[in-house]
Amino acid sequence: MSDLEQDVRTGAAKQRPSFEWIGWIKTVSIALTVVLLLHAFVFHLSKVEGHSMEPTLHDRDWLFVNKLVYLLRNPKLDEVVILRDPTDDPDKRLLVKRVVGVPGDKIEIRQKVLFRNGVQVEEPYVDTAIEDFDYGPYTVPEGFYFVMGDNRHSRASRDSRSFGPVERERINGRADWIVWPMKEMNGL
Repeated sequence: MSDLEQDVRTGAAKQRPSFEWIGWIKTVSIALTVVLLLHAFVFHLSKVEGHSMEPTLHDRDWLFVNKLVYLLRNPKLDEVVILRDPTDDPDKRLLVKRVVGVPGDKIEIRQKVLFRNGVQVEEPYVDTAIEDFDYGPYTVPEGFYFVMGDNRHSRASRDSRSFGPVERERINGRADWIVWPMKEMNGL
């Protein structure tokens, strides 16, 4: 073997590891980009904080949140949604609530019962009565949604009764699954 052939082989062998690192960096970069895009536009995981959605959801449950669905359509009645807190709360945390009124609906609470457009709403997911105070009637404006927690007994609940209807832009996604704890894993 000539010196030239040996130099070419040795040089190629020395360059191979750096090419492998470049390949790994490209692969990891692509994977990270895909994960970030999926997280931004398709789904994310969210943790329930507090008791406002009991008995449906419990404190520290982890939820699979479908963001893609609301890029394709608007929220529907009875869906559990994740929304950015509409108050001036400095931590700007996310809230988990149920859609009980869509644009144009007239919402009213009378004698501890929720009415939508004058008809009593059947709510099998609620196991407590609404605290004894009346609300409304209130017509949900265009581009807004009326949301409430499933745990309705508290007058101080952070939902549309306290902060008003929620702009469509504040709703991040629909909670589709409880993913943790494992014994609670279930679709919503």
